[in-house]
Amino acid sequence: MDKIPFHFPYLCGTELATIREAIENFEAGGKDHLFSRRCEEWLEDFCRADRVLLTSSCTHALELVSILCNIGPGDEVILPSFTFVSTANAFALRGARLCFVDIDPKTMNIDPACVEAAINPRTKAIVVIHYGGVSCDLAALKEIADRHKIFLVEDAAHGIDAGFNDSHLGTYGHLGTFSFHRTKNINCREGGALLVNDPELSDRASIIRDKGTNRDEFAKGKVAHYEWVDLGSNFMMNELSAAFLWSQLLKTTEVTQKLLNHCNAYYRDLKQLEEERKIELVNIPAYARHNAHLFFIKCRDHKERSDLTEFLKERKIEAFFHYIPLHRAPAGRQYGYFAGSDRFTVEESERLLRLPLYFELSDGQRERVVQALYEFYQPPVKSDKPLAHNSPDSLLLPV
Repeated sequence: MDKIPFHFPYLCGTELATIREAIENFEAGGKDHLFSRRCEEWLEDFCRADRVLLTSSCTHALELVSILCNIGPGDEVILPSFTFVSTANAFALRGARLCFVDIDPKTMNIDPACVEAAINPRTKAIVVIHYGGVSCDLAALKEIADRHKIFLVEDAAHGIDAGFNDSHLGTYGHLGTFSFHRTKNINCREGGALLVNDPELSDRASIIRDKGTNRDEFAKGKVAHYEWVDLGSNFMMNELSAAFLWSQLLKTTEVTQKLLNHCNAYYRDLKQLEEERKIELVNIPAYARHNAHLFFIKCRDHKERSDLTEFLKERKIEAFFHYIPLHRAPAGRQYGYFAGSDRFTVEESERLLRLPLYFELSDGQRERVVQALYEFYQPPVKSDKPLAHNSPDSLLLPV
């Protein structure tokens, strides 16, 4: 029996051709950043974004955001503790105090009510993550941010081709970020993007991305000299990564649909276990248009999750938990604090288990995962006389 990996990076098959085209463009003395500009223009059109700037990673996009928001010592940034370390690092690096708040257990996203309660005179920004490509309640969060005159930043690392109502994730707050890491739906092995939705921030974002220089304006003939004008770093994506990304962006809708088909099938086939209160399934709010970036279930507790993970491993199926809450980590305690009570963050994170989900996953592999879950939660009745329904081949799944 072959192992079912937890993840396998998507390849569309034309990446080598576009990389070759990029190399030939270099050799012919062609335009600089040809594929970078193609990708940025495509993303602006697809996401209906005001401005998109490719970056070397989503981590770097977030660090660019921190500079752009003038985050510094004495400032506080509100964010969920259930997120990847890059969400926190970008702001801690600038000297901000991290204010972690609780999540909504149904979505694993930041709870707007907890955000409101945590705001104080030092709060400079609210940074949210759309977990698994399922949108936060952006309307509530934007109302809070606008009322308090602070930045709303969307860490939409999981969010390509997902949305909040009619808006694409990453385009609702003042600033948004995407990840094109190898684990994401669309990837270039390592890369990211900054989405600038406040026109007043657009020019400065370009300067910060290009080492704090005005090279972009100089290249367009808008200024007479190319010089250092602001803080910045080399946050730009390299052109070969952009060529790789270009091939994949053109397949975005196809990738999303294939993953959604798998998610819908998982949900349908596992619904019986939820109805029997053996597991909980992902909750998708009415305002969220998700992209099937991941599919998770929730076990009864941490021990059951560990037992199930080992059970699946014995059957050559990889499944993994996700983030360890940042406020429990050594650096989280050093650079931040948890505001209010932790009702759900730790408890829910210890129940969550992600199942295999990727473009190359076959229907048969997915059905094998489902069958293993039924074997774990509905073990055969022990009897001296064999029962026909005990055979895995005759296991009936809900349809």
